[in-house]
Amino acid sequence: MNILTEKFKEVLLSVLPIVAIVLILHFTIAPLETNLLLRFLLGALFVVIGLAIFLLGTDIGITPIGTNLGKGIAKSNKVWIVAVAGIVLGFFISIAEPDLHILANQISDVTGGLINNSSILIYVSIGIAIMMTIGLLRIVFNIPLYKLLTGIYFVIFILSLFTSNEFLAIAFDASGATTGALTVPFMLALALGVSNLKKNGKASEKDSFGLVAISSSGAIIAVMMMNILGGQDELSGSLAVDLTGSESVIAPFLHHFPTITKEILIALVPIVSIFLLYQVFFLKLSKRKLAKILKGALYVFIGLVIFLVGVNAGFMEVGSVVGYTVAALDNSLYVLIVAFVLGIVTILAEPAVYVLTHQIEDVTNGYVKRKVVLTALSIGVGLAVLLSMIRILVPGLQLWHFILPGYIVAIGLMYVAPKMFVGMAFDAGGVASGPMTATFILAFVQGAAESIEGANVLLDGFGMIAMVAMMPIITLEILGLLFKIKSRKGGLQSNE
Repeated sequence: MNILTEKFKEVLLSVLPIVAIVLILHFTIAPLETNLLLRFLLGALFVVIGLAIFLLGTDIGITPIGTNLGKGIAKSNKVWIVAVAGIVLGFFISIAEPDLHILANQISDVTGGLINNSSILIYVSIGIAIMMTIGLLRIVFNIPLYKLLTGIYFVIFILSLFTSNEFLAIAFDASGATTGALTVPFMLALALGVSNLKKNGKASEKDSFGLVAISSSGAIIAVMMMNILGGQDELSGSLAVDLTGSESVIAPFLHHFPTITKEILIALVPIVSIFLLYQVFFLKLSKRKLAKILKGALYVFIGLVIFLVGVNAGFMEVGSVVGYTVAALDNSLYVLIVAFVLGIVTILAEPAVYVLTHQIEDVTNGYVKRKVVLTALSIGVGLAVLLSMIRILVPGLQLWHFILPGYIVAIGLMYVAPKMFVGMAFDAGGVASGPMTATFILAFVQGAAESIEGANVLLDGFGMIAMVAMMPIITLEILGLLFKIKSRKGGLQSNE
């Protein structure tokens, strides 16, 4: 119970700044209808309670499942088992990821069903499965992460030449949405489980990061291939922004509850089933350990349902209304300031960020403090949302004007930053774009795009998650360079 109380305090301190910003905007430049505001506050309470339970469940449930499966895959010493495990686990984790469902539904809504949500789910899940397999094989064969990522992003660059601007934004957004609250803890633990069996401890530290980055690139490639093979080019979209909200405060929560419960069940049942089969035939964990892991999985289920009901019923609509209202003001400086501040504070409420920052601190034996990593991530995401808003405000600016030079810089920094930081940075890029970003900030940006004359919701509203996924890579690689300079006399110098 003490652990749950600590998680609750941690999450509360993270969510309060977002609530404070919305309240300040409500009493100043962007007043909300009473029902909308009450729903937002109730949603915030759901987020805090759900996130605290989820994080506790992750610690005692999902992480041990991933670690044990990872160890089991590696112990087999058979490449085909690693490959099959990567394909199966990658597909099931991805197709059930709540963030991806949220994004797929948003794409379907904005395009009026022209891009079907089911096709997005299937294409992306196949892409994730293939790239997750490659990521696991990289660990087995000791392939340097920076070389593999260079090759992957070269392929992405070539494919982007044949991809329409609309699909380019969706592709990079899908990459961020696939690395959500459920997939990240599992992938990190899976990678750690495989890499921990290596005799070389330093290699193990470096290899425990990077699987999220490699897996999420599969989403980009998959959506690009979907566009190239499907031949859809010219698309248009719009977003319906309801400034009044529904009459009932409770009704939206009741509406979302059964759907989200079903999604989370679909997400967890295959993973837990695979683990139980593995337990019966290979693991043979004690009843006490098994019960603890299953209890953790139950906490994850309860926590994620409460969290995502809060986000969908209380946060998302308020995000688009605030974006629409602030962008409609005479001075565009307001929307830029709000975008930057929202980016800084929203990253603190991302559940997967806590999992990654704690793992970074553990793997580096406390040398890289999680507060330092959180600060770097906050600045990176703040700049990403700010640049996304500038892209909406300035006619002619396109996503690739930011993404292309950004990834060139990120790939260039891979060759000079400490190699352990490279894996951390690319994983952080995926982690930063979690459920809070995929809902509140994306809704805020799309609301602004609908409000600003000349902006296109499909072209300009999407692509923000892509920016959020890119900026932390650069900021953490720069952080790695600073640590490299600092540790010339020892420390991380040996990890280069």
